[in-house]
Amino acid sequence: AMTREVGAKHDSIFLFPARQYVTPKDVVEAALADIKQELEGRLKTLDSEGKILEAERLKRRTRQDTTMIREFGYCNGIENYSRHFDRRKPGEPPYTLLSYFPKDFLTIIDESHVTIPQIGGMYAGDRARKNTLVEHGFRLPSAIDNRPLMFDEFLARTGQTVYTSATPAQYELEKSGTPVQQVIRPTGLVDPQIIVRPIVSSADYAGQVKDFIAEAEGVTKRGVRSMVTVLTKKMAEDLTQFLVERGVKARYIHSDIKTIERIEILTDFRKGKFDVLVGVNLLREGLDLPEVELIGILDADKEGFLRSETSLIQTIGRAARNVHGRVVLYADSMTGSMERAIGETNRRREIQLAYNKKHKITPKTIVKRIHDIMGDIERSRKRAITELVKLDVSAYGGDNVKLIKEKRRQMHDAADRLDFETAALIRDEIATLEGRKK
Repeated sequence: AMTREVGAKHDSIFLFPARQYVTPKDVVEAALADIKQELEGRLKTLDSEGKILEAERLKRRTRQDTTMIREFGYCNGIENYSRHFDRRKPGEPPYTLLSYFPKDFLTIIDESHVTIPQIGGMYAGDRARKNTLVEHGFRLPSAIDNRPLMFDEFLARTGQTVYTSATPAQYELEKSGTPVQQVIRPTGLVDPQIIVRPIVSSADYAGQVKDFIAEAEGVTKRGVRSMVTVLTKKMAEDLTQFLVERGVKARYIHSDIKTIERIEILTDFRKGKFDVLVGVNLLREGLDLPEVELIGILDADKEGFLRSETSLIQTIGRAARNVHGRVVLYADSMTGSMERAIGETNRRREIQLAYNKKHKITPKTIVKRIHDIMGDIERSRKRAITELVKLDVSAYGGDNVKLIKEKRRQMHDAADRLDFETAALIRDEIATLEGRKK
């Protein structure tokens, strides 16, 4: 550590806990006794309600679980009995990571306008699901106490809190008293210019889609990219097809696209493999794409979740990573959300421009390395396949011909089960083996 010399490099290491914790036998026995007592009471309740099937289901499952715990020290879903093992009373909150924090720690809640409602909703969602399981005899009522913290319980444990958000909700503003605004960026970048144009075409105007295409083509000639948001997944797909048919390199991204594919699409977008990215709600917070100069918001006057003040400000912010960033809102009328979003963006922009002028700062577009995540994944996949092949070759005593034959059978079986991911993995194993055979 002192000389900073590299002793060795490892692909992976194992970190063991400082101490092994095993629940004492007397605690296990006491918990099992409590579970048995609760089961007997619950069975009587179900029988009195005429729920014979539910009672039988609960009896079998609970007795199987307690037998597993007694014999092996665990069972599937053992966390549903945590109240008994923790010796908690009904309704008492569970232990969480917050229980082990030192006093006077600071809590920072990022994207608080989204996170705060999620914290409040976790308990309600979990409770609704557990109630169904208990009602139909899949779990004992004590399973309900294996739960997230209620919102008030979370607040009681956190103390000093910093809420960070570009669009704080009323709750955070009330709690904070006097909010601290971070308007000035270190790069000198200012919030984008906002332009409002009509949706419907007229004698001297082509309409929102054709107008955006013309704007995007101009942006593409300068070697930068454009994004456009629509209201539905179907609209995203249809608009992408419309753009492609007119010679625009475009792709869409929405919630039906799997995470890995989304990463691949965004990486290709940044690399310039296509010029226009079409989306619905995924083009809001969290996307830092400095290559994007233009954002089009179609049907901006359709008041609702996707065109609320918060959503509009978040979407507009995606163009604030580029020194020439601008946003076109297509609307036939000015909604309250649009007015507030435009007003807030212009307020920040004026402060930023004045600051830059006073301090003689020239804004610069963020330079952000394009990390090839897909390349890392592919390299990890190849390493995993190589290790699998080594194990299989060893198991078959080096008989690659016999092993390949067996692998082909496994691949076809996986395909018949419609398990195409496994089939693809085995296919790559076969290719590696055939390369070895040659």
